[in-house]
Amino acid sequence: MQTIQANNYPIYFNEKGYVALNLHLQENKYSNLFIIVDSNTNEFCLPQFLPYLETDLTIEIIEFEAGEENKNIETCVEIWNVLTELGADRKSLVINLGGGVVTDLGGFVASTFKRGVNFIHIPTTLLSMVDASVGGKNGVDLGNLKNQIGVINVPKMVLIDTHYLETVPQNEMRSGLAEMLKHGLIYDKAYWEQFLDLKAVDFADFDELIYRSVVIKNEIVTQDPTEKNIRKSLNFGHTLGHAIESYFLENKDKTTLLHGEAIAAGMILESYISLHKKLIKEEEFLQIKTTIKSIFDDITFNDNDIDPILELLIHDKKNEYGTIQFALIQGIGKIKIDQSVENELIINAFDDYKS
Repeated sequence: MQTIQANNYPIYFNEKGYVALNLHLQENKYSNLFIIVDSNTNEFCLPQFLPYLETDLTIEIIEFEAGEENKNIETCVEIWNVLTELGADRKSLVINLGGGVVTDLGGFVASTFKRGVNFIHIPTTLLSMVDASVGGKNGVDLGNLKNQIGVINVPKMVLIDTHYLETVPQNEMRSGLAEMLKHGLIYDKAYWEQFLDLKAVDFADFDELIYRSVVIKNEIVTQDPTEKNIRKSLNFGHTLGHAIESYFLENKDKTTLLHGEAIAAGMILESYISLHKKLIKEEEFLQIKTTIKSIFDDITFNDNDIDPILELLIHDKKNEYGTIQFALIQGIGKIKIDQSVENELIINAFDDYKS
């Protein structure tokens, strides 16, 4: 697969990435190398990665406990302290080896340590390959509020090696699939239609599907790096999806959702809203709802859940002047941004989801 050129950094695939990484290490006089992992990637991915490294640099491994609940400023403080204790300086390099939590947090740590050190993303989950590691967004959660603290800062490169997916559980693979479905819905109808019958998908060619998803996200981000316009389209399903994810994360009576599970529900809900704003046809909505529900289990909402979820929308990063802004699909493969939606329609969307 051809290298993708993003805004000021390349995205390499499989073996080409390791060649490029080692060349980068040869050409740059780094003082030392820090690899940030979580407890899962330390066990399952780091042993696969280290043999590819060709360097005489001192390598230090920094591990934190896996899980969205650890993507917070407290974990950052711990890692900043470790970097300081181990002698990291402005000529250090950070490699983030892991899923979206690792790349989000590791990129933020590197971007802010000593006003910024170079970093490289090596995503190891489907979600991080097609979404989290691409686009320059780095950050952490504030309590249960998703990605409230962060920066837009690009890595030196992204290395996508799909062999790491062999270590990923099935539910995590589905979580990443949600973002791929989103890319089709907002940008490429033909790509979306490849997933209409998942049993017919040729997973022997899954690398090509991943590649296309990365191309779509990169094309959108390249047009609008700081999310003033078209990049807002990537938020389809995320306005309600993030609120649902946050609510289930903080509520001890609920089972914590994976990001893609919440976004899948968010896409159904926001497709319903698109339907009732006359942006899509009934048959398009039913196709979206049926397809997503055939892949993801239903999330159970009771009447007491809806109001707290609506309250969380107030904290959504896309809100402007106190108004909740949605990105809605305008026919499959197209998007309409900056759409305000009344609460009654959102409540009706939840009622429809439960039916």
